[in-house]
Amino acid sequence: MVSEAPPFWWQKADWRAWSLWPASALYGVAARHRLRTAPRKRIDIPVLCVGNLTVGGTGKTPVAIAFAKAAKTMSLKPGFLSRGHGGSVSGAHLVNLHHDGARYVGDEPMLLAAHAPTAVSAKRAEGVKLLLGEGCDFVIMDDGFQSAQIHIDYALIVIDAERGIGNGHTIPGGPMRASLVDQMRHASALLEMGTGDASATVIRHAARAGRAVYRAHMRPLANENLRGRRCLAFAGIGNPQKFHRTLVELGGEVAMARNFPDHHFYSADEARDLMALAEKNDLVLVTTTKDAIRLTHGSHDLEALHERTETVEIDVVFEVATTPAAIIEETLKAWRRRRLEGVGQVEG
Repeated sequence: MVSEAPPFWWQKADWRAWSLWPASALYGVAARHRLRTAPRKRIDIPVLCVGNLTVGGTGKTPVAIAFAKAAKTMSLKPGFLSRGHGGSVSGAHLVNLHHDGARYVGDEPMLLAAHAPTAVSAKRAEGVKLLLGEGCDFVIMDDGFQSAQIHIDYALIVIDAERGIGNGHTIPGGPMRASLVDQMRHASALLEMGTGDASATVIRHAARAGRAVYRAHMRPLANENLRGRRCLAFAGIGNPQKFHRTLVELGGEVAMARNFPDHHFYSADEARDLMALAEKNDLVLVTTTKDAIRLTHGSHDLEALHERTETVEIDVVFEVATTPAAIIEETLKAWRRRRLEGVGQVEG
């Protein structure tokens, strides 16, 4: 999987995208075959997948956290299931916030584990077993839509309204994990995040396919330490420009910016350079929650950078407040139907 999306992926398809079209076509064929034929193990617990169509950040993790919060209000005990992108852990592992670090389990699982039990596993069924051992009765998959390892009762696809699906080509010529048609066949609904018209094509396709379309946006939590301050914003995320705009919304000024690859693990040298640059120019260091978690459980320099850095925290606001509860209910209904079908198959 490509870890860093080149800028041309998010522009109108040009010679670079078209020169890679043969490779993209082969990748698309393989992705279609996996989606259609890979065995999906049926586990005896409801599964809600929060996925996306493309490589790069769309806001899946905050959305997954919002669903966990909603599930708790419905007397459910949710658990997160993650691949643990960027981590080094092998085998199924239950995240421990006190002992694990992002280098071991990945940055997103560390964020998720603050809200509900979180299992990291390349083999999703093994991760589910760990969640069952924690008493979880509702699984939220943070991504895994294309992996097709376990049966998904409800697949919610998150799409960035500003970036959409980029040039529409599959990897390596574009950001798509598979063709739009192939992926939408397996989607239950679409969640458009933010404002913009880049996702219009996908929304039209979803509507023609009879898929529900929901809307939400990110809301930054107030941070008075940033208001009126000149900032050095640094981040290793899929769309740093969105982070910069959020910082401005909070009243800060992006005087300098340092962008790193998505899921970047900072070195001690980089930490020292960022602190020195901020001190020299009298700037406030600011980063995202995902980046901040990658600074913990590390070297002295990384811990020092973490202590000196302000964090921009965000929340998800749904256009219709009852959307998470409604989707959870649909997931439960699909799971109940699946169980009845399974009983019928056994009895027959």
